[in-house]
Amino acid sequence: MALFLFILLIAVVFGFVGALVKGLLWLLVIGAVLFIAALVFGGVRLSRGRGARR
Repeated sequence: MALFLFILLIAVVFGFVGALVKGLLWLLVIGAVLFIAALVFGGVRLSRGRGARR
């Protein structure tokens, strides 16, 4: 859970810096990619933790 939150925090920081500083649009893109990766990582961990219950 800590890794998920850390990746999410980094994505938000990169997104803000990329949006606010002129010429650093690539940083915004990296932030967006990290955000999506964090969501996928969190989703995989949640689905793996539940397992198949019968």
